[in-house]
Amino acid sequence: MLRLLGKKQSKFCDGISRRDFLHIGSLAMGGLALPQLLAAEEATRTAGPSPALAGASVPPSGGLGHKGVIMIYLAGGPPHQDMFDMKPNAPAEYRGEFKPISTNVPGIQICEHMPLLAGMMDKFTIIRSLKGCVDRGHAPDQIFSGYPGVGRNAQPCLGSYISKIQGSVDPAVPPFVGLSPSTIFKKWSSVGEPAWLGAKHAAFRANDGPGMRNMLLNSDISLARMRDRKDLLRRIDSLRRDIDNSGQFEGFDQNTQRAFDVLASSKLFDALDVEKADPKLRARYGYGTREKMADGPWRLMDQFLVARRLVESGVRCVTLAFSRWDWHSNNFKRAREDMPMLDQGLSALIQDIHDRGLDKDITVVVWGEFGRSPEINERAGRDHWPNANFALLAGGGMNNGQVIGATDDRAAVPIERPIHPQQVLATIYRNMGINLDTVTVDDPQGRPQHLVEHREVIKELT
Repeated sequence: MLRLLGKKQSKFCDGISRRDFLHIGSLAMGGLALPQLLAAEEATRTAGPSPALAGASVPPSGGLGHKGVIMIYLAGGPPHQDMFDMKPNAPAEYRGEFKPISTNVPGIQICEHMPLLAGMMDKFTIIRSLKGCVDRGHAPDQIFSGYPGVGRNAQPCLGSYISKIQGSVDPAVPPFVGLSPSTIFKKWSSVGEPAWLGAKHAAFRANDGPGMRNMLLNSDISLARMRDRKDLLRRIDSLRRDIDNSGQFEGFDQNTQRAFDVLASSKLFDALDVEKADPKLRARYGYGTREKMADGPWRLMDQFLVARRLVESGVRCVTLAFSRWDWHSNNFKRAREDMPMLDQGLSALIQDIHDRGLDKDITVVVWGEFGRSPEINERAGRDHWPNANFALLAGGGMNNGQVIGATDDRAAVPIERPIHPQQVLATIYRNMGINLDTVTVDDPQGRPQHLVEHREVIKELT
């Protein structure tokens, strides 16, 4: 395989160098070769006008030119009652160690360890009454797709549906990018699954997943010589002969030219290279650490900045995971470490989006697969609790600065305005300009499928 070397080995935020990123090989976006991916994208793009916008009530546009979504996955299930649904009047064994603080929206309080978010709560909406989650040994699918099914029962995720329906903004930029790292506990490395939509609509994994590792190349050529397409074609042709028997490069010839165009474009690479960002802006986001949290993701605030840069470059959907929130023990010790980091990175992201006039174009959602148990256990932790959960939303041209729903006095169950995770996704689809009443996607048996069953958008946000 071929490796394309530049003169300087600058590093991306996750420690991967630019020279490691500029690979051809399989350029695995769900296991597909890049020319195959481009062929699939072309078929989708030329299949005719999308019905996505038909009759849809779409938020007004800002300056981006397309709609985007950033989904931040708090892997493991964050403690809702210690973050955004605090119960200071509950008995000590329920309320925990933290105190609520007022925000810049009268009547809304959140945890004392998130003062930056408190100071800009007018840019957020808290949903405190998320209902319908399940506890199946952790099931991230239920927030990525709205369905907890796995294997044969899996449903396509948000990013894959967006890829299928809306295609690429720019042929040189994939529509769906996942930033989550590989983890020991595999479910927490999820970026969302394409399910029966197939690998052509899988996320491009831009960190240390196979999308990076599989792009290693055998013989080196300079980046300058990449422009010499005849030389590159000869080398790729040799590579193709070696693996053609597998059928992996079916349709290679007609799309090789476009594959080179993608690799020659700097848009995706520049978006991933946070060293190009203003140093003061990077400092505002914070840096975090690439160290994995036990069997879960890292605490890397750089990826919030990368996500915004990717959407600006033309990516429609970015998913990422931040830390490991499965705190069966030492809940409050871990929260004192993780919440301030989330507070810094997330507040910087939302302020950055507003400063750039992109708050009508980019939707941000923060959530985990379920909440935590109301009662604190003997190990100072909280256990799995699918009966109540939260979601934090921002941007998207939504009517933010509010709380939707409520739980009982111990944050155990919703008692006001229960919201299903699919309704959150329905609202995001609406923000993307996809009309769920008219848009369906055919499954492998040719049957039209709605993207979610609960298609009611959250009216308070429209």
